[in-house]
Amino acid sequence: MLFPSQLQSATLIKRYKRFLADIQLNNGEIITIHCANTGAMTGCANEGDTVWFSTSNNSKRKLPNSWELTLTSQNHWICVNTIRANQIVKEAIIKHKIPKLIGYNNIKSEVKYGSENSRIDLLLSDNKRNQCYVEIKSVTLFNPNNQYGYFPDTITTRGQKHLRELISIVKKGERAVVFFLVMHTGIEQFCPAYDIDPAYSSLLKQAYQNGVEVICYKTTISPAGIWIKRPLAITFD
Repeated sequence: MLFPSQLQSATLIKRYKRFLADIQLNNGEIITIHCANTGAMTGCANEGDTVWFSTSNNSKRKLPNSWELTLTSQNHWICVNTIRANQIVKEAIIKHKIPKLIGYNNIKSEVKYGSENSRIDLLLSDNKRNQCYVEIKSVTLFNPNNQYGYFPDTITTRGQKHLRELISIVKKGERAVVFFLVMHTGIEQFCPAYDIDPAYSSLLKQAYQNGVEVICYKTTISPAGIWIKRPLAITFD
């Protein structure tokens, strides 16, 4: 996935009110940009880190600039814009970069489904096979001691709801996938964050045991764009 416009760099001052961040441009000017990330962003928003932001041509936006990437002091690239995860996975499926999701001739985004008023990130379909429901999660929580990535980085009742819906989908004979997209270049393995959200983590393991497929991929990240790189090992322990 190429970024739609050239990114600019700046120095992070602080993130606040979840959706706002103050940054200092290279010329010394301080501006406020939008942060499209509802998570804790642990390790992704340290004062002094280099941030990269995009600029929208939409005149109706109150804040035209959006925080896309962080370059940490350890030289790890992180994509903090969670909206990008769906775009990256969808593009990779279309280009046949994910072997387990090859063979579907139709892809729809944000389709309503289930009994809890949910929307699936991607719905794959084909006349010759069952539909495949794909829920996508962006992974940025990093433990430098073991190079593990974890999800979630905060309690997610919405994520728990999605897992219950996917378990129901499998019981009806359809295919369901939770796709963890690693958006932190330091991460080499994946595990649910039991210490942060034990309910979600236990439910993920239960979903896996009931036939929901769990896939995890690492990405290549740069100011030019983000691309699927290779699958990563998953552990539920």
